[in-house]
Amino acid sequence: MSSSACVYLVGTGPGDPDLLTVKALRLLQNADVVVYDRLVSEEIIQQIPTGVSRIYVGKSTGNHTLDQEDINKLLVKLAETERNIVRLKGGDPYIFGRGGEEALYLTRHGISFEIVPGITSASACGAYAGIPLTHRGYANTVQFVTGHAKNNQDLDLNWPTLVDANKTLVIYMGLSNIGYISSKLVEAGMPASTPAAAIENGSTNRQHQHITELGKLADLVKREGLSAPVLFIIGQVVTLANELDWYVTHAEAEIDATFEDHEQDMQA
Repeated sequence: MSSSACVYLVGTGPGDPDLLTVKALRLLQNADVVVYDRLVSEEIIQQIPTGVSRIYVGKSTGNHTLDQEDINKLLVKLAETERNIVRLKGGDPYIFGRGGEEALYLTRHGISFEIVPGITSASACGAYAGIPLTHRGYANTVQFVTGHAKNNQDLDLNWPTLVDANKTLVIYMGLSNIGYISSKLVEAGMPASTPAAAIENGSTNRQHQHITELGKLADLVKREGLSAPVLFIIGQVVTLANELDWYVTHAEAEIDATFEDHEQDMQA
């Protein structure tokens, strides 16, 4: 099948609408239909003009609105109408976003597509948590690792290669497996005392970050009741978080403003 339609696979970043690229915003404003994932933030959904068709295809562990194969077929079916189709994906389409699978399906069915890169969660969440992924004297290598295997199978990672004192590990989609991941890293030789961070809802006004050690990550997740999306960063760069933590969420800013107003009232 051939079609003059184009499917735009657009990365939206981790949630802050100010991190959208100019191209991503332009495509949203000119879309006829938008197909979007669970991790696309509500603030970004609000950028879609009124009257544009919206199709939710979000997936979470054990709960898929549509299977990936059905999403692929949906994109091809929409392309038959020769409209402007925007496929919104959290983060970057080609970094654990399954954008490659969708692009392959489209091109094999004669559908044109474009990839619009987005700021991947590792970069944005690290920056908003005060954690540079590389830093001279702390880490000269960074590695992105999936924490979730296909069809919920056991993770088959080369654990010894992940253990390097000069490396930063970023774990995507690892919330349900963080206990297993932590134990396998320690078993492979990574000290349990290695600094680690869990960043929940990174870059949004719901961001919460927790600094701990590798051996305590699983207990922290359970104790704090963390829920997806959570990104884990492991390595010596995490020790810089206290000094470089610049981001104040809107909620925190409102609390600070209220406190300042109260102080002024007391002094008046």
